Amino acid sequence: MTCRTFSVSNNHHTRTVVTRVGIALGSNLGDRKANIKRARDLLCELAAENGACIQAPLYGSEPMNCPEGSPDFLNTVIEIPYSGQPDELLSQTQKIEASLGRESVYPKNAPRVIDIDILYFGENIFNDERLSLPHPELTRRRFVLEPLAMICPGLILPGDDKTILEHLHHLDSNEAELTLVESEW
Repeated sequence: MTCRTFSVSNNHHTRTVVTRVGIALGSNLGDRKANIKRARDLLCELAAENGACIQAPLYGSEPMNCPEGSPDFLNTVIEIPYSGQPDELLSQTQKIEASLGRESVYPKNAPRVIDIDILYFGENIFNDERLSLPHPELTRRRFVLEPLAMICPGLILPGDDKTILEHLHHLDSNEAELTLVESEW
């Protein structure tokens, strides 16, 4: 699996650029699995006309750098085909977070109903005050690398020379091992 940009033809004989986009999903408040499923469904609706979404297994992880007593997370990664721009997708992900009950202003690393992070946007490198792609922490987080390696182990991020699987195998992190919750969800 290459997990890259491709073109599709529509009925008007024009080409639409569709980019494969990796997105991390996490939840540690409320019905965590239902929160992640709903976020996945809404994100896949954005991509429905462009092709299939791919989802990694669902994992449990201990909270990192969160306030003491924070509940454990459920985490996964999905990949969607997207035909817009990175900043458009960011706005859409923030609307999905709000629709699922995430507060618009929250303390850093506070428990949350849903967390949606854009990890990569095809071959694009993107940096502005709201969004950096590829996500600057992607290769340092087990709870992102492990599920991503399940769906795109050979992915090489723009500006990098190692695959996602190589990053996972060489991860130097104090994160606890993840717990497989469900392969198919």
